[in-house]
Amino acid sequence: MEKTLRPEPRKGVMDIAAYVPGKSTAGAGVGKVHKLSSNENPLGASPAAKEAVRRMTEKMEFYPDGAATRLREAIAERHGLNPANIICSNGSDEVIGLLTQTYLNPGDEGVFTEHGFLVYKIYIQAAGGVPVVARESRETADVDAILAAVTPRTKIVFVANPNNPTGTYLPFEEIRRLHAGLPGNVLLVIDAAYAEYVRRNDYEAGIELVSSAENVVMTRTFSKIHGLGGMRIGWAYGPAQIIDALNRVRAPFNVNAAAIEAGVAAMGDRAHVERTVLHNEKWLNWLSEELPKLGLRVTPSVANFLLIHFPENGRHSAAAADEYLLARGYILRRVGAYGFPNALRMTVGTEEANRGVVAALTEFLKD
Repeated sequence: MEKTLRPEPRKGVMDIAAYVPGKSTAGAGVGKVHKLSSNENPLGASPAAKEAVRRMTEKMEFYPDGAATRLREAIAERHGLNPANIICSNGSDEVIGLLTQTYLNPGDEGVFTEHGFLVYKIYIQAAGGVPVVARESRETADVDAILAAVTPRTKIVFVANPNNPTGTYLPFEEIRRLHAGLPGNVLLVIDAAYAEYVRRNDYEAGIELVSSAENVVMTRTFSKIHGLGGMRIGWAYGPAQIIDALNRVRAPFNVNAAAIEAGVAAMGDRAHVERTVLHNEKWLNWLSEELPKLGLRVTPSVANFLLIHFPENGRHSAAAADEYLLARGYILRRVGAYGFPNALRMTVGTEEANRGVVAALTEFLKD
């Protein structure tokens, strides 16, 4: 019998393409840098959240509350939910991973859309599942295509609403139609990370559907609207039996004490959320008007970012634009891994950053 010379990962692990985050630096010699690659809040975190973290430094020797009780209660109070149906996590990514770990057996299928968040595929594969891609229509999730991708082996369906990196969304009647078409044993996960930014009358984040169904979970994050990406706080709302299952497999202290305090404070600071929403609405509209004037196509977005499409030639390609912008301190996100080799995703930034990118692209396209 041949001896194994070293430990080997489980079959399929090395087939996973590791997630590559957006760039954080622009390189040597660049002056002021505007990071517009990760959909972060340009206004930063709530002052109340910052103060809560400062106070927490006096108690760092103590373990946090493993159930994140105060944070769950703050979320529940804000959204009118039962805290028993909420689980908090180390970013919403952790909840996504826990769901695949808990509900996928090796060989089970997980469905997501062709331009959906890359983490879905990673976690499906990590659980030993089979990733299945449903086509999109006009860079928007297509309910009929998703339902057509469902087979007897399907156990989980992910829909980001709004979607990243496109910024498009499904009206909630379409989400309900999707749910109605799924077998009862298939878990529908609505990833509503950007829900707070949406200003459309036909949009819902998913709370009502979760409250009336046994197979729907909604995930949310503090990383975007609350400006707490560095604290890594996510949460999910779901049926009692699903939350119970997730609590059995999560880490005992998966949300750190400083994150809990920052999250509680952020939930209470409605003024900061409103300032963020108003800032985003103003500059999302401005960018959506100015960028097409340069001859660039922009996917209509309801989130805090835009997908900018560039001409298919070497001089003015997305890659060339990215290098040009980097040299001037503007960091955008390449999205080739999402199926957009000739586009860049731009976070809505400060006024200075937004105007600077438009000015730089104006010169770039003249060159």
